[in-house]
Amino acid sequence: MLTYYVSPRHRLAHRLARLNDTRIPDVHIPVDVGKDGEEFIITALLPGISAEDVSIEILEDTVSISGEFPVETNEDVRYLLRERPSGKFSRSLRLPHILDNDSASAEVKDGVLSLRVLQAEETKAKQITVKAK
Repeated sequence: MLTYYVSPRHRLAHRLARLNDTRIPDVHIPVDVGKDGEEFIITALLPGISAEDVSIEILEDTVSISGEFPVETNEDVRYLLRERPSGKFSRSLRLPHILDNDSASAEVKDGVLSLRVLQAEETKAKQITVKAK
């Protein structure tokens, strides 16, 4: 049996290193990915975000969703607990097929982002008829 102890100093150093790393987003957004026929449906929870504050990029088989939750501060209030998301978020999803950028559509309704994108034509299976001579 192996016992591994993590000192409080190590935890603090790890937390500070994470805060200084700008590549790590502040907030993790939950995402569902589904498939309806040849269409992928991606749903993400983005409470309090407007459509203008979300950026979506599709490159081959990867969908990237990014943006920033507004940071609400009230200097008169001393918070005992803060669980609402604030700060930058970014999520990249690699799907099993190349995607058709032109078919993509997205909307934000009641804090839920819905993205629909079709599989690209060149990746679909093609039926070839065999002729007899």
